[in-house]
Amino acid sequence: MDFGVVLQTDPPVARVLELTGRAEGNGFTHAWTFDSHVLWQEPFVIYSLMLAATERMTVGPMVSNPGTRDWTVLASMFATLNDHFGPRTVCGMGRGDSALRVIGRQPVTLAETEMAIGVIKRLVAGEEVNYRGTPVRFPWVGDGWDLPMWLAAYGPKTLELTGRVADGFILQLADPQILAWTLGTVRSAAAAAGRDPDSLAVAVVAPAYVGDDLAHQRDQLRWFGGMVGNHVVDLVDRYGHEDESKVPKALSNYIKARQDYDYAHHGKAGNPTTDFVPDEIVDRFCLLGPIQHHIDRLVELHDLGVTHFSIYLMHDNQEATLDAYGEYIIPYFGG
Repeated sequence: MDFGVVLQTDPPVARVLELTGRAEGNGFTHAWTFDSHVLWQEPFVIYSLMLAATERMTVGPMVSNPGTRDWTVLASMFATLNDHFGPRTVCGMGRGDSALRVIGRQPVTLAETEMAIGVIKRLVAGEEVNYRGTPVRFPWVGDGWDLPMWLAAYGPKTLELTGRVADGFILQLADPQILAWTLGTVRSAAAAAGRDPDSLAVAVVAPAYVGDDLAHQRDQLRWFGGMVGNHVVDLVDRYGHEDESKVPKALSNYIKARQDYDYAHHGKAGNPTTDFVPDEIVDRFCLLGPIQHHIDRLVELHDLGVTHFSIYLMHDNQEATLDAYGEYIIPYFGG
């Protein structure tokens, strides 16, 4: 299992670079950022700086979407980074949440998402694509690169799409019960499409906070249950609360008390519209407590098939958490 860190591109950029370098020094292999160009600074500009400031880090969005940028622009950005720094990029993809909603748009359709994944991956690989009826190829790419494209999913249709077309599955929470349910759907879809289910990367991405004061940690990480709740609300609106084959109650029950969500505080500790998230959800969705608690949960996730764990580092104990993972947790898993 390898390890990554997810950052927000809040100014100053120097802080993003500082944490990226500290993560690499602690044995992390991936550095991701949010991709919401209104709420934070443009990440693809910063990726070049992150790559230049590190030797081995793979960087990319957690997650991008096919709606805010033309697909050929996304492909060109990844191909340009790989051309200069080597194949050190990865594309986490979703249908779009904050990046689209804050500009008054809704997440894109699954059909568009599937087409975008194919176009971006093939263009980066140096192939010609049929882009909205026009043949397109990057003449400067040559043989190209195999850009890993991992898809974030919770609902049954997106999970099925992940198994059919993606190189990896992203689950943005660390609950083993929900992982088992979602990963089962992904693997079944992969097998039905004639793919090897074990060939897909399986990434769990969740906040992690190393320390002993659980009450304080829960307050710092409660924002995450609100962020996940945005996606769950969409699923409940579509399928309702009762059909556990579509939305398990372990995922949906807690949002019944949700009233609103303020994107001005998206992904930040102390988000005032996440007070509805109970302690039990924070404990299930996040990793908190002393080091052994983290190891025990990660062993459970690894045994279920997780190949990658990334930390959302939006709390007040950033350096100490990175250092604890580097000293104790990453070495435990052979890193």
